[in-house]
Amino acid sequence: MAAPRPPAFRGRSSEREVLDGLLETARRGRSGVLVIRGEAGVGKTALLRYVEGQASDFRMAQIAGVESEMELAYAALHQLCVPMIDGLDGLPTPQQVALNVALGLAVGEPPDRFLVALATLSLMAATAEEQPLLCLVDDLQWLDQASAQVLGFVARRLLAEPIALVFAVREPSGEPQLVDLPELRLEGLGEEDARALLATVIPGPIDERVRDRILAETHGNPLALIELPHDVGAPDLAGGFGVPGPAVTVTSSIEDGFRRRVELLPRGARRLLQLAAADPVGEPLLVWRAAEGLGIDPQAAAIAAQAGLLEIGPRIRFRHPLVRSAAYRSASPMDRHELHSALAEAIDPDLDPDRRAWHRAQAALAPDEEVADELVRSAARAQARGGIAATAAFLDSAATLTPEPTRRAQRLLAAARAMLNAGHLDVALARLGAIETGSIGAREGAEVEHLRGQIAFDQRRLGDATRLLLSAAKRFESVDVSSARITHLEALGAAMWAGDLDQPGGMLEAGKAARGAPSAVGSPGPADLLLDAFAIRLTDGYAAAAPALRQALDTALTLEPTAGDIGLWLWLTGTRAGGAVALELWDVDAAHTLANRQVQAARDAGALVQLQFALNFVSRIHILRGDLAAAASEIDEQRMIAEATGRPSIGYTEMILAAWRGREPAASESIEREAERAAAGGLGRVVAFADYMRAVLYNALGRY
Repeated sequence: MAAPRPPAFRGRSSEREVLDGLLETARRGRSGVLVIRGEAGVGKTALLRYVEGQASDFRMAQIAGVESEMELAYAALHQLCVPMIDGLDGLPTPQQVALNVALGLAVGEPPDRFLVALATLSLMAATAEEQPLLCLVDDLQWLDQASAQVLGFVARRLLAEPIALVFAVREPSGEPQLVDLPELRLEGLGEEDARALLATVIPGPIDERVRDRILAETHGNPLALIELPHDVGAPDLAGGFGVPGPAVTVTSSIEDGFRRRVELLPRGARRLLQLAAADPVGEPLLVWRAAEGLGIDPQAAAIAAQAGLLEIGPRIRFRHPLVRSAAYRSASPMDRHELHSALAEAIDPDLDPDRRAWHRAQAALAPDEEVADELVRSAARAQARGGIAATAAFLDSAATLTPEPTRRAQRLLAAARAMLNAGHLDVALARLGAIETGSIGAREGAEVEHLRGQIAFDQRRLGDATRLLLSAAKRFESVDVSSARITHLEALGAAMWAGDLDQPGGMLEAGKAARGAPSAVGSPGPADLLLDAFAIRLTDGYAAAAPALRQALDTALTLEPTAGDIGLWLWLTGTRAGGAVALELWDVDAAHTLANRQVQAARDAGALVQLQFALNFVSRIHILRGDLAAAASEIDEQRMIAEATGRPSIGYTEMILAAWRGREPAASESIEREAERAAAGGLGRVVAFADYMRAVLYNALGRY
């Protein structure tokens, strides 16, 4: 029996015209980008297949986002670039190196994410020189963060290349990477087209009232209409139509329908669907090896294809992403363990150790130190590639599978640190809460308090940050003098940003606590010199502190950037502490050097939250040096990172730039807005900046 064919394309004439125009623009040598947005089943994938069918003269590159791959750094980029990999040798050496490391084709230092993006853009442009290039990206909301950011970069910088780039994004979606790009928002089909589509999938007569109800409740969603006959029996269609009520979303009702169809299949076909759904790669040979291990008859693939749910060709493709999720959810927890175990056994540990570790983790029925240790090694490899989010995910899973309580707490701490650097602050806090529910030692307790303070700082809760960091510093004093002194330095930095000299928990109290900290063990390091200099500055004044500040700055200038501990580097050389030394001494050149090193260290680590602060710092230095265009460029990049991570932009540097440009009333609006936010958030230093910027602006305007 032949597999059922989908009905002919209905409606979408204006949308198809837009896509045809995009292809024609690329044929004429100009790039084009389009973001198709809409709910599940509304026809985004169908439009991608339409444009694919219209582009026989194009070279094709396709990505399909998979939810379970979201934490594997550059997994989607690998899908995109592998068909073009022959052109990699023609790229400039720095781009070659960055992209090779990002794709796991070579070993090296964590690549600069923006260099990876530039390399991807160059590779696509070189490929398009021979033949127009069409790139299709389905389910962008499920792409890993690193790949999504690279693609957002590429989409904004395509210009004079014969490239068409089309994204499909399920709504609602929190993805920020494609904001402000050309969009096509899909709604349900109009009534006439919806009626015509419904007539193609329901043979025979149907009660008019039932038809009207179907059209109303599906809102013209094409997939909901197409799947209806599989979900509702003839008696329901003839009379009392029984679809989910309005409280059930179209997405969930479609998935439920697919799930019922999966459950009606013979066991072998159902098992094969579930196995394919458990493998995010869609690699047929891998699935067949795993299927053989599970004793699945190869004939099961024909049955799944005849049911219209699965295609097995060069890649495994489900009829719709919701078929994948429906098939996976139809498996019992024990079945899922068996599926992942079979996939793990089928993967060559030398060729793809990280995916094998991931499947082994999903297959584990109980804590397992061997699997946990394998995940820790995967985390190290992810960090070496600049995949902070992947590092956090692997460590988090490793902690869950660690049987020994102390080691589990240590791995949870490591995962929380990685989540902090990746910008997942709320998740990091949740992991710290999980640590505190168990029995932990004095050191782990101090580290938890320390991380809470760092998170509070990044969340701009400066009063809480100062209090938590002071508490952590005092806890460290009895277990680790070096950590105590570094944490006292961080508390000083937070207190300086809070800006309350005489308030409880303010700068003076932090300075006094630092003066009372245990002495450095051995020769004082950079953190020790900074701590002593700032403690003197806050308690005894500028003149007394100037020699110590100079020594601390000279030492900070000798430090080399490191991606291994970006948090410490930020405190030693950035605006939180070290950079403030240079500004205290009016040494703008030294501040510029430290700022650039800080940006590079954050890039190398892939630590986007820290990169926001670093770019903010370097933009301030550009303003002090009179290079307002460079400052604007850094601010734009900082804003893009904020959008990509879903975090607030650091607005006070924009306020400073607006004031120096003397653009009224925009500058006044920015100053008042940032001053209000700073006052509400306890950022006393930014309130002072706002007063300073008012003076700059009004002097520039002659309103002395």
